[in-house]
Amino acid sequence: MPPSKGEGEFLGIGKATWLKIVPLGKAGGKKDRKKKGGVGWGGVGWGAPRGCLPLLCVPSIPSNVPSHMPSPPSLSPSSSLHSQGFMFFCILFNYTILRDTKDVLVVTAPGSGAEVIPFLKTWVNLPMAIGFTVIYARLANALSPEALFYACLLPFIAFFGAFAFVLYPARDFLHPVAWCEKVVAAAPRLSAPVAIIRNWTFCLFYVMAELWGSVVVSLLFWGFANQITTVDEAKTFYPLFGLGANVALIFSGRAVKYFSQVRASLPPGVDGWGVSLRGMMTMVVIGGFCVAGTYAFLARQQAKIAAAGLAASGGVAKKKKAKAHMGVGESFTFLAKSPYIRDLATLVVAYGISINLVEVTWKSKIKAQFPNPNDYSAFMGDFSTATGVATFLMMIASRYIFRRFGWGGAAIITPTVLLVTGVAFFALVLSGNTFAPGLAQLGLTPLMAAVLVGAAQNVFSKSAKYSLFDPCKEMAYIPLDPEVQLKGKAAIDVVCNPLGKSGGSAVQQVLILAFGSLAASTPYLGVVLLGCVIAWLKAAKSLDGQFTALQKDQQLAKLAEAKSVGSGGGLGTAPGGGVGSPALKKYKFVSAVNEAGFLEGKFVPLAEGEAVTASMDVVEATSAEDAAGRAAARK
Repeated sequence: MPPSKGEGEFLGIGKATWLKIVPLGKAGGKKDRKKKGGVGWGGVGWGAPRGCLPLLCVPSIPSNVPSHMPSPPSLSPSSSLHSQGFMFFCILFNYTILRDTKDVLVVTAPGSGAEVIPFLKTWVNLPMAIGFTVIYARLANALSPEALFYACLLPFIAFFGAFAFVLYPARDFLHPVAWCEKVVAAAPRLSAPVAIIRNWTFCLFYVMAELWGSVVVSLLFWGFANQITTVDEAKTFYPLFGLGANVALIFSGRAVKYFSQVRASLPPGVDGWGVSLRGMMTMVVIGGFCVAGTYAFLARQQAKIAAAGLAASGGVAKKKKAKAHMGVGESFTFLAKSPYIRDLATLVVAYGISINLVEVTWKSKIKAQFPNPNDYSAFMGDFSTATGVATFLMMIASRYIFRRFGWGGAAIITPTVLLVTGVAFFALVLSGNTFAPGLAQLGLTPLMAAVLVGAAQNVFSKSAKYSLFDPCKEMAYIPLDPEVQLKGKAAIDVVCNPLGKSGGSAVQQVLILAFGSLAASTPYLGVVLLGCVIAWLKAAKSLDGQFTALQKDQQLAKLAEAKSVGSGGGLGTAPGGGVGSPALKKYKFVSAVNEAGFLEGKFVPLAEGEAVTASMDVVEATSAEDAAGRAAARK
């Protein structure tokens, strides 16, 4: 297949040549520029015109390039997108069912309530998350990526299946009800922590469901996606992942409501909630095996691509600098010293604290309104469906947001939404009786109004998280070193996520002990929420600058590699050279998000009289392209 050739812009830096392989006899002309295809030469890819997957343009290919160059195979972008989208759909379908079920089990359990959640997240969830991270860091040094994925996923599938068919039916035998009742009678203030022991299988389910979100969603899926996706692809594909996957919230919400209403068709004496639980966990197990099967397909495809690429290069693999694996303690020490990782951690912790401050108060209102487990579960099913619809719409808007405002603008939307809606919810909780006459005209009680406003707050906050916060966070991992990416992601997603929720729980515990009740501490929760959002916004601004700088360095490195291959190793050589070469001018580097939603950088002439600041990247060169080459060589 001979390569077709055309001219185009590379990062806005002058003219560059792009190459594309098309079937023999179809090369040339404008039509074939729209067809799919790609060619790699010496490790450098092509940059397709707008509408195709942008990788890299190769400037000034020398005349001695062979007319028939080998084309390394690649996984079709659409095939990869569909497979990863289906994988994410199954993961979120399961997560929605698990998230709704865990709240029903814990909040409506005998002797329990929403007050148990802060203690559960602090004293059970956080230690288990830390323990998992320690084990994961050791397994990451000992297992292959594929074996590590299965070692993390399969225990979840086994547990959720065993809970519905073994642990829940045997709850009366397994739960130490009599002993716990004696303890609570002697020390009523300990009722919340004792409830964890009394309903320990339910609490274990709660923790495993929480870990599914941290481990399977954040660590396994996004970690794998980040390994096989470039930043440019991520800006287009990641919002689409969420767009398709959040349809899962709609379907899973309907599934939860269907199984929650099955009690009405059962004969007297049958445990309706037990039947509902078995139906929902069966779907979770099936979804888990679908995730494993999709991952196996993608992993095999990536292995074939790597093997074929090695064969195409003559069997010589590109050597990488050897790096010793860090131990668990060394990993955390190294990550703590990185401002980039610290800012990422701040984003995750601040989100966990902020959402937890609102959720616990809201869930206490839901239990008061819906004390029956099936009614509670049915309401949560409707909530998940509403979240899915809102997130679907936000996913559509997110592509415009990334294109118009870039990474930094997208990153500040979620904390802003959470703050505004959280203040509205707390205001209603504190002054609900003031609006009682007006609410009565609408057929609502202050309690039901608080439930609905809290649901709206969670819908808007979670839709902003899924459509903007999560893609922003995952994009930020891509430019990092592979080991920093792997262990940084494990530390942030598995530890910092529950740490944030536990931090919010700890704040609530302190305020409850200080003021006597959750209601009395509500005004102070609003103040803590404001402080968390301010820290969140500052970290997002700092991370935006670091992320942009890393992207610029990577783009310049790619250009340097392209010029090195394309011109036999020469970088930044002024045309003509020697006497008569064009005069040197000062150029500065600027970056922005283009109309296609990709981050582009280019060198532009420094304006006459413009002051040079320390933050500027200024290069003396003969042209914008020469400035890019000189900057890349300097790296």
